[in-house]
Amino acid sequence: MLCLTSKALSFESKHITFLIYVKKVYEMKSMLLAAILYFIASMTLAQSIKLLMFEQDGCYWCEIWDDEISEIYPKTLEGHVAPLHRINIHSKQSNEIILNSTPQFTPTFIIINNNKEVGRIEGYPGDDFFWALIDKILSKIPEYSQKKGALFH
Repeated sequence: MLCLTSKALSFESKHITFLIYVKKVYEMKSMLLAAILYFIASMTLAQSIKLLMFEQDGCYWCEIWDDEISEIYPKTLEGHVAPLHRINIHSKQSNEIILNSTPQFTPTFIIINNNKEVGRIEGYPGDDFFWALIDKILSKIPEYSQKKGALFH
């Protein structure tokens, strides 16, 4: 038979509390690790999706886009999923990127996923139409649709 004094009970109670605390810290570390891994995975996915902006010096509509959109774009869901990469339309194009056709006008915005064209906007139709068209193109990519759905549900 075991006889416990009040001091022993107090110690045992503190020991159990400590073990519960250690377990909760361990669970929190596991959750934090999972969140970090999810963040890294989502950043890797987002980096395979890009918005290419073909532009040239003196392009009036490129300047309008810069004034209306360029500052806010990186702060949006679209900008996080498809970061902007500016390309001079006269520069030699990479063989790694598969486009449906060579851009002829500036600005031309092309969404690529895994280096393949998903869709494009030729010209700048104004901020309202730009956002709607970018959304329509990005909606073809499951990662974007999932992140957009998570924001609005």
